Amino acid sequence: MDFDLTEHQRAIDENVRQVCAAFDDDYWTTAEEEARFPQEFHRAMADGGWLGITMPEEYGGAGLGVTEAAIMMHAVASSGGGQSAASALHINLFGPHSIVVHGSPEQKARWLPPLIAGDQRACFGVTEPDAGLDTTSISTFATKVDGGYRVSGRKMWTSTGQVADKILLLTRTSPKDEARPTHGLTLFYADLDRTQIEVRRIHKMGRNAVDSNAVFIDDYFIPEADRIGEEGKGFGYILHSLNPERVLVASEAVGLGRDALRRAATYARERVVFGRPIGQNQGIQHPLAECWTKLEAAWGMTLRAGWLYDQGRPCGAEANAAKFLAGQAAFDTTTRAVLTHGGMGYAREYQVERLFRESILSRIAPVTEQLILSFIAEKVLDLPKSY
Repeated sequence: MDFDLTEHQRAIDENVRQVCAAFDDDYWTTAEEEARFPQEFHRAMADGGWLGITMPEEYGGAGLGVTEAAIMMHAVASSGGGQSAASALHINLFGPHSIVVHGSPEQKARWLPPLIAGDQRACFGVTEPDAGLDTTSISTFATKVDGGYRVSGRKMWTSTGQVADKILLLTRTSPKDEARPTHGLTLFYADLDRTQIEVRRIHKMGRNAVDSNAVFIDDYFIPEADRIGEEGKGFGYILHSLNPERVLVASEAVGLGRDALRRAATYARERVVFGRPIGQNQGIQHPLAECWTKLEAAWGMTLRAGWLYDQGRPCGAEANAAKFLAGQAAFDTTTRAVLTHGGMGYAREYQVERLFRESILSRIAPVTEQLILSFIAEKVLDLPKSY
């Protein structure tokens, strides 16, 4: 069993880091403080061809696997930009997967090249305030009319809605059937026309360079040509993107944690108190060393999950476990990084407070730790379903 990255994968890591190196701590601090989307970073990654790393080559992508995408996003998150950098690109990697698998040739030719080139951005409209993670209970409804659908409803936590041109939108086209709750959900890739759709920014704790929003849709017309696949089968379509998303979230969390650990170790070597560097004290050393072990374990599971997916093998348990382990490891490491810095960890100058605030996100989204554990208990341990 070979645990080493291939030469090509190492080149991906190196080249992505070269792009990220142009965007220093001051850039990300300013983007965070001004709540401004990192346009320059997004453009640099697009110009480097990175936005299409998993997209088909015939549309301008690289046609690579989820493992390569995870390596790329790990490099992005560990290069100082954290979740703000990762989230600026994230939707491009997993969101369009439903289009790739279920879109018509005309739809792929129309939608994928602008995303890959960075000329358009998309957001993901699935979560709703009254449904949460119970996706089958969404109430946004698309009513069939001549030439398309009239859509009304509300979405929550729609990232990049302030800057997106398109929205990948999950709706109901028939009422929920308790016997078949996943039936009747339909997926669209539509224009996000903010003259007709209200996109209201949510003020939040961290990752403020990338906006999150409440989206209000009232009798909005979507052409039938913008429906992905068959009516009523949208739930199955979005399932194709769930495991890759968990792998990417895990890789980003590990990257963020490793950046925080690097900063903490550097400070511990340089900070002298009572005539010796604080990193000479085991009370500082041991917690940081423990963080390293947790991040390494999480990264190993992330690569395993990505490899399984790319081999076409079942990876639900591994992808969920990777996200679970990485989220906790990142949170524990950023917490320790702040504590290692002491009072200066509370200062924005040292960046670890920003990474700390961002780290909690990967424990909450896109799926909670409790649902992950329930999934593993049922699917791996063959225990009765608990919800």
